[in-house]
Amino acid sequence: MPKLSPADVPEVKLDPAAAAIEATMTREQRRGLFEKPGMVVYAIVELTSKSYTGHAEDEDKDPQVKVRVTGCEVARSDEDAKALIEARRAMYRGRQIDGTFDEVGKGSLHPNAELGLLTASKPTEGELKEHKRQVEDRRRAEYVR
Repeated sequence: MPKLSPADVPEVKLDPAAAAIEATMTREQRRGLFEKPGMVVYAIVELTSKSYTGHAEDEDKDPQVKVRVTGCEVARSDEDAKALIEARRAMYRGRQIDGTFDEVGKGSLHPNAELGLLTASKPTEGELKEHKRQVEDRRRAEYVR
């Protein structure tokens, strides 16, 4: 693994593989992004580093790391989007407080409250397993007919 000096800050490049994003978007979202330039969708993404460059001492390149989206969930409702927007704003305010930015925005500094409300209305793991079991039971019943 490369070692960076404390002064080095790698540039982050996004790998072009976007299958994790596309798979979580609805048909309408994909069409909307194409047909309505400037349309915005909100998502939670997981980034994984895949490669790096510029790590050798005699290398004439700045350090760079390429990341790929390896997990993604796109907001499918206004309620989901609002919760993600509030979480993003709260995280942004946190960066401002940490000294990255000069001004502090308005609103709650606790995104967990908003996300907790959102996740409370979503299915649990147990409910998902039960749903999958019911789907499989229906599939078996149709097969028997």
